This record gives sequence, structure tokens and C-alpha cells, in this order.
Amino acid sequence: MSTSFERVSRVSVGYDMREVDEFLARARTAYEGRDPSFSGADITSASFGTERGGYDMRVVDEALDRLSDAFALQSRDDAIAEKGEEAWVAQLTERAETLKERLERPAGDRFAPAAQGEPAYDKSDVDALCDQLVAYFTDGLPMSVDDVRRAAFRRRRGTEGYREAVVDVYLDHVADVMASVP
Repeated sequence: MSTSFERVSRVSVGYDMREVDEFLARARTAYEGRDPSFSGADITSASFGTERGGYDMRVVDEALDRLSDAFALQSRDDAIAEKGEEAWVAQLTERAETLKERLERPAGDRFAPAAQGEPAYDKSDVDALCDQLVAYFTDGLPMSVDDVRRAAFRRRRGTEGYREAVVDVYLDHVADVMASVP
């Protein structure tokens, strides 16, 4: 895990290099020491300040995606070693079925609507991704964790959209399940 990322020009804004380096050092220590208090969720929720001439944000984000996948695989391997492969597969299948239940809801009703004036994700955008996830879970449509992580939704306000936090948590769970599948 390298902490020497490509930098943007001195006049452009990138991630704060010190913050990124400190975070990745902590992640490396947790990964190598198998520290269960640090997880892939910590990586996907990481945020860094910015500075002129800092690390290229795109490159760092891609590295964080790979690191999150490595943590998911490590977690999977640890769970298989602890429970046995059959029990782990049963647990993963149960988690996938729970996720799929929400996807089977009708479009427009898959998530809680936002409150009046609250920022929200466009329902049709989220439902389009959900339809792709249905095809992934039921028909084996090729889809990657990155497809889920990089999904972008138009913004809405209030009841015209889905509550952002609920959608974000759900998609984190979907990405976690997808990353756990060998």
C-alpha cells in the first residue's frame, strides 16, 4: 500500500497529503494486525481536507476502493476460517436475501422519502440502480462493487426524493456483500 500518490499542480486543489498518509498508515497497521475496530466502512467513509498541490483526488479515491475491497476479502477469509465455508455461505446468502427484499418493493417505494426541505436523491435514479441490482442478484447480470460505489444520483428536496442517508447505508451493505463474493 503506497502512500506516494500523484500530486496535482501547485495551483490545483487535491487531498491534504499529511491526512491521507496518516490515514493509510493507520489502515495498514489495522490490516496487517487484523484490527477488527477498523473496517472497510471506515475506508468508504474517510474524508480528507484539501490543499493546493495535494494528492490527486481521483487516484486516492481509486486506491481507497481497492483497500476497501482488500478489507472485505480479509473479513471474508476470517469469517470462513472462524465459521467454516458452509456457515459463511449461509450467512452471506441470508444477507443478500435481506437486501433483495428491499429491491422487490415497487419503484418509488423502495426507501423512505425525505422530509420536507431535506436533501434527497432522485427516486428514478435510485430505482434505476435498484433495477440493475435486481438483475445482478437474480439473473447474474455482471456488475461490480465499483458500479455501486460510483453510482451518482440527481439531487432533489423533500418528498420528491429518497432520504440520502438510508440509500447510502443500503448501498454500503450491497457493496459489502458484493465484495465478499469470491
